[in-house]
Amino acid sequence: MHAEEKFTPKTWPASPEKATLEGKNKFMGFWFFLGGETVLFGSLFATYLALKNKVPSESHALTTDIFDLPLSFVATMLLLTSSLTSVYAMYHMKNYNFQRMQAWLLITVLLGAGFLGLEIYEFNHYVHEYGHTFTSSAFGSAFYALVGFHGGHVAFGLLWIISLMLRNAKRGLNLYNAPKFYLASLYWHFIDVVWVFIFTVVYLMGMVG
Repeated sequence: MHAEEKFTPKTWPASPEKATLEGKNKFMGFWFFLGGETVLFGSLFATYLALKNKVPSESHALTTDIFDLPLSFVATMLLLTSSLTSVYAMYHMKNYNFQRMQAWLLITVLLGAGFLGLEIYEFNHYVHEYGHTFTSSAFGSAFYALVGFHGGHVAFGLLWIISLMLRNAKRGLNLYNAPKFYLASLYWHFIDVVWVFIFTVVYLMGMVG
């Protein structure tokens, strides 16, 4: 089965992301990559827990003082919803409906951009309202390293999906790009799972001190 072959919904394979050897190899490499990412985030979480609330005695930049839980909750809902829309996109990819896949990926991108915008606003608020910066304390360094590193992953994920959408806008679906779309979606789910842990460990646990 050739990657560039023209398909119809009836001839499109049930698992196009793994229909070729190249696609299977992409999956193997991707899981190795996620393993490394998991170790990296685990180290950042451990560092954050060790340095949480380690601030100068005169500082008011404690977790119970600065965190805005409603804002973080809205950001969480945006990101979790974007994970759902990416599932819809992959559903249409598996059913050989390129236009609907693109539409749901666009919604995913918009939701992800909304999350990133709220995170930037949050950081700006902490800096100007509380003087809570990367260099203000050990807590500041640990917080921005963890949450900011995740934000960088969100930005990368958005660029990845947008690049795939634009590059393949006129090509449509084939067995060459189907694994790329699918892996981008898996990466997006990984980002969402990491954020659930961040929201729990950093924000929810932070509100109780």
